[in-house]
Amino acid sequence: MKEISVKALSLNPFTAFGDDWMALSAGTEEIGFNAMTVAWGNFGTLWERGSHANRLPTAVCYVRPSRYTKAFLDREPYFALSHFGGGFKQALGYLGSHSGRNGDKAVRAGLTPVYAHGTVFFEEASTVYICRKLYHAPLTAAGFADTALIPFNYPKQDFHEMYVGEILRVLVQDEKKGT
Repeated sequence: MKEISVKALSLNPFTAFGDDWMALSAGTEEIGFNAMTVAWGNFGTLWERGSHANRLPTAVCYVRPSRYTKAFLDREPYFALSHFGGGFKQALGYLGSHSGRNGDKAVRAGLTPVYAHGTVFFEEASTVYICRKLYHAPLTAAGFADTALIPFNYPKQDFHEMYVGEILRVLVQDEKKGT
């Protein structure tokens, strides 16, 4: 994979998250990792560092408290979002419907973990976003202006936790790979 500038991205976040889905992963080779499928997320800019001209590129993802991946996100300073471009729906479906507590679900999904840049991502991804955790907080019922969303999305009141990460690196498949 080769690194590109975040400003060189041509990205539709509605497709990337909502239609294609992504794999959210955190952990290290030494202590292990876990990954899950995410279909809710955001890309943009949030906050500034050092000057008003230095807006931070960010990714926001949402994780339910029951997810095994949450423990890795809470412990580690870095996480990754792996985007496959829609070609790995079966693998992502597996990641989203099986727990990593009971075995290596990434291998069972046919994905190859890569440990680099302080986290883990997947070799098969077309684009990888390496993020440094900046902020996390739970969503709450009191925060909903449209409370009609709660019964369908949170019938068990298991509100997601929001994770904001600064995008430090964007990795894309090298077009020369395999030639």
